[in-house]
Amino acid sequence: MLDPAAIVATPAPGRACGPCTLCCKVYEVPAVESPAGLWCRHVRSGGGCGIHAERPDHCRAFHCLWMTESWIGPEWRPDRAKMVLSLDPVTRFLNVQVDPGQASSWKRAPYHDQLRRWAAASLPLRRYVLVHVGTTTTVVLPDRDVPLGTFGPGDRLVARERMGPAGPTADVEKVSQTV
Repeated sequence: MLDPAAIVATPAPGRACGPCTLCCKVYEVPAVESPAGLWCRHVRSGGGCGIHAERPDHCRAFHCLWMTESWIGPEWRPDRAKMVLSLDPVTRFLNVQVDPGQASSWKRAPYHDQLRRWAAASLPLRRYVLVHVGTTTTVVLPDRDVPLGTFGPGDRLVARERMGPAGPTADVEKVSQTV
C-alpha cells in the first residue's frame, strides 16, 4: 500500500492555502481522529490549522492540485469550488473530493464542463475522472456521468474503451472482488 505521506508535492509559485481548509473536511485523517465529511476539530475559525506545527505527516505532505499546478484556474481553489482535486499516485486517476455540504457543486458551471474535457483528454491514457461525494463515486466520461455507488476495499473500476457517436468514450462498472 502506498503511504500518502511519502508523496510530497511542492506548491506552485504564488499558490498558498490561505484561509482554505477544505481538505480538512473532505478527507479522513486517522492520526487526528478526523472522519471524512466533517471538519477536523483542529481547524481554526477563519481558516488554518490549530496544530500546524505538529500536524501529522499525512497532512504535512498533502497539497491539492490547485496548489501544485499553476495552470489550474482560480475558480478551482477548493474553498471556492467546494471540491478538492488530487491525482491518484498509482492509477493517475483524477479524484474530485466534493464537500458533502455542497454535494452538487461539481455539476455546476464551469466545473462539470471542465471535468468532461479532462475526462476526454484522460481517456486515451486510460485514466478516469472520479467524483466522490461522501462514500459515493461517479465516473465522469466525455459524454456522460456514470454513478457507481460506494467502493469497498475489494472493489475496483473496470473500463472498456469504445468509439461513441461523439468520439472516444468508455463503459465503466464497479467490480467487487470476493475473497
